[in-house]
Amino acid sequence: MHRNPPEPIDAGYVSSLASLGRANGLDHFGIAPASVMQRARDALVSRKQSGLSDTMQFTYRNPQRSTEPTRAVADAKALVVVARSYVLDEPSPPAGPFATVARYAWVDHYAPLRAGLQSIVRQLRADGHGAVAFADDNSVVDREAAWLAGLGWFGKNANILLPGSGSFFVLGSVITTAALPAAPEPMADGCGSCQRCIDGCPTAAIVAPGVVDAGRCLAWLLQRPGVFPVEFRAALGTRLYGCDECQVVCPPTVRFARRATEPATAPADGGVQSVQAFVPLVELLESSDEQLMQSFGRWYLADRNPVWLRRNALVALGNWHGPVGERVQRVVRSYLGHADPMLRAHAVWTAARLGFSAMLPLTDLDPLVITELALARA
Repeated sequence: MHRNPPEPIDAGYVSSLASLGRANGLDHFGIAPASVMQRARDALVSRKQSGLSDTMQFTYRNPQRSTEPTRAVADAKALVVVARSYVLDEPSPPAGPFATVARYAWVDHYAPLRAGLQSIVRQLRADGHGAVAFADDNSVVDREAAWLAGLGWFGKNANILLPGSGSFFVLGSVITTAALPAAPEPMADGCGSCQRCIDGCPTAAIVAPGVVDAGRCLAWLLQRPGVFPVEFRAALGTRLYGCDECQVVCPPTVRFARRATEPATAPADGGVQSVQAFVPLVELLESSDEQLMQSFGRWYLADRNPVWLRRNALVALGNWHGPVGERVQRVVRSYLGHADPMLRAHAVWTAARLGFSAMLPLTDLDPLVITELALARA
């Protein structure tokens, strides 16, 4: 098959790729070398050995693979690294008990991110270069790639902070055989003495600047299967999916969000997405599994099982401080008799928190529920 000879690579060619990315919804653009990300590899291995990764897999699963771009694309020479803002106008909350969702999950920002990356892939391939796009993929440590590409610096909350723009961005990369000129050096720290993210974390999960203990991080605990840790349930508040706390207290992130709000963006198919910033809790708990997967299936749910969404909703409902009525009582009572003992166990905690202790059964056959009943009556 005839292939065009590779396009000459110079500053003009890189600039044309950046312009193409911007025309396709990508806000920031940089080039990183395709060499081994040794710093990130050492950190992944060290934190995994120290237990800071908890049961999280993703790039921790195989640090050698996720920090070596040539394992993903043979003969890779560079990474085109991009960032796409996920700042949107916040809608009004619904009436009654509701839960909150982290900003990056309000709509699907990864579909338009991937579409933008594919525009760069097509151009590189048309010019005779190999190219493959990666976004939210365990093949690439995307934050390290963004740092190496000069897009921003690592904040104390371990997020990449873009100068003048903060951290409300999704990241992606195109690994290519094109020998694109990389950023001269990573960006220097811009946080200085500020540690608002460390002080503002509800569970003290940021154990050192740039180091997060996943076993204390609410964003991870909401995704991890199993019983939600009792010691962090009150700190969870009414979060259902994700946690923004270390970002909403970050000065550059907050300043950017205030001036950059916009309506919900159009996804790759051209439709307008509804913004899921708040979720009515009782409605969620009354929904079927099929309805939940239809509404929230694009989120990460372990084993694609909506049981974890129900678990999170029960904890969030237990933290609701507004008025509750008969409908709330009915849904809590139904979960106290649920066939799944894990959901019965969390319903015990919810009932006790809402003052429904009279609903609690005297005992149960499952150890999880027995433990929760003992805690509720302590």
